[in-house]
Amino acid sequence: MKEFLRARLQRYVERLAELDFLLSREDIMGDMRQFLLLSREHADVAPIVARFERRQQRERDLEAARSLLDDAAQDAAMAELAQEEIAAAEAELGDLDAQLERMLLPKDPDDERNAFVEIRAGTGGDESALFAGDLLRMYTRYCERRGWKTELLSASMSELGGYKEAVLRVAGDAVYGALKFESGGHRVQRVPSTETQGRIHTSACTVAVLAEPDEEQAVQINPAELRIDTFRASGAGGQHINKTDSAVRITHLPTGIVAECQDDRSQHRNKARALQVLAARIAERERSERAARHAAERKSLIGSGDRSDRIRTYNFPQGRLTDHRIGLTLYKLAAIMDGDLDELIEALHAYEAAQQLAELEQAAHA
Repeated sequence: MKEFLRARLQRYVERLAELDFLLSREDIMGDMRQFLLLSREHADVAPIVARFERRQQRERDLEAARSLLDDAAQDAAMAELAQEEIAAAEAELGDLDAQLERMLLPKDPDDERNAFVEIRAGTGGDESALFAGDLLRMYTRYCERRGWKTELLSASMSELGGYKEAVLRVAGDAVYGALKFESGGHRVQRVPSTETQGRIHTSACTVAVLAEPDEEQAVQINPAELRIDTFRASGAGGQHINKTDSAVRITHLPTGIVAECQDDRSQHRNKARALQVLAARIAERERSERAARHAAERKSLIGSGDRSDRIRTYNFPQGRLTDHRIGLTLYKLAAIMDGDLDELIEALHAYEAAQQLAELEQAAHA
């Protein structure tokens, strides 16, 4: 284990002792707000210290087993036992090191939240809209694999059956943390169904993944700054869909940000959903502006998430997917388009973790 990590973990041990002392004081127990704050910190720190103490124990076990091996040169049975213990201790130490590194990395408070996934057709006309539909299906299938619930909040369909724009709400365990690196430009290379000469065309879509804010976190929106329009929903949804003005479009006048929802036959529920999406888009805009201000101080780990960033290419003739941010190429495009995103998403998170660890080490030596 690197010394800067060991020193950092030792500070966690000291902090846990402080928290144990503070939580035993009567004046702290009498202040519910302070007590809850310290209790939450204790719940975060205690598992890290427990892992570190286990690691220290296994270090002692490894040292004892190596000493035993040195002393058992003439005893084959004892030497074999010592070698087994050395192998077991080294394997567990490797696992504990990986766990502790992950636990020490900075946490994004939004990672545990639900998310909105926005998909928009870009350059490429009808082919781009068809690819947007493919991406929507890919993410929906992935969410099904993870046991997450999805709702199609709004969709603008193209003439050939794709989507000019679609907004998907995803609810489940740590949704935003898993999907946040999907934001950016997605490029597709394939022969369109309308192509008569078999030529490969290139088109693109943009994806934006937004954390769903809770009521406490949501930006405060002045109702006087909103324009709310109702209209008849289009697309699938049953006969009622064309009889009532149930769809809602909300425009935030100061920023020009628009959100709409037509998923439900209830105008009230559609308005509530559209307000949620609007709040998420405004929060994401503020986050992007903060990131831009800090860009000179700290480089982005994987990408800005800006829709102009080309993050990935889907090459259908070669069955190949390439993520340009981390240089990863996978020849399993059919499986990926069917929602098998685990290898890709795990690689992106592993890359981010390695970058964060390097930054921690650099800061420790600064």
